[in-house]
Amino acid sequence: MSLINKEISDFTVQAYHDGAFKEVSKADVVGKWSVFFFYPADFTFVCPTELEDLADKYPEFQAAGCEVYSVSCDTHYVHKAWHDASERIKKIAYPMLADPTHVLSGDFEVYIEADGVAERGTFIVNPEGKIVSYEVNAGNVGRNADELLRKLLACQFVHEHGDEVCPAKWQPGAETLKPSLDLVGQL
Repeated sequence: MSLINKEISDFTVQAYHDGAFKEVSKADVVGKWSVFFFYPADFTFVCPTELEDLADKYPEFQAAGCEVYSVSCDTHYVHKAWHDASERIKKIAYPMLADPTHVLSGDFEVYIEADGVAERGTFIVNPEGKIVSYEVNAGNVGRNADELLRKLLACQFVHEHGDEVCPAKWQPGAETLKPSLDLVGQL
């Protein structure tokens, strides 16, 4: 079953952000664009490369009015320890959400019960709190923050311009399409 247009459930979780422990809830998400970036675990192998890539692009996500939330089933204490121990993770300026009770990974349907970790799932959530884009990768395949940013910008564009759609590889400023009978079979 597709998660597109599913409204995320109410939640409150602990986070490590800006050198402090904080609570993050659904109320913090609604009203702006958000990316939930699930990964299996702290102190692992592919995860730090992804989180560093996302940290490098974070200013561009912020410029687009989007908050990024990384999420694993680790506690906020483990997030802090990893942040303190890893040069790659020290770069992270976005909130690192703790999901040891699987409230988020369960709601987004990426929890792997047998392993006690989350799949590598990426979700774009619109200001109404609804999932508008997502993908789930195998645990051994890392993601690309450049492509995630492109997808976010495309989702924002079509949200604002409901009568236009973004073709493959669309970039901001590029031509879009207006679906019509005249286009059928012409592309």
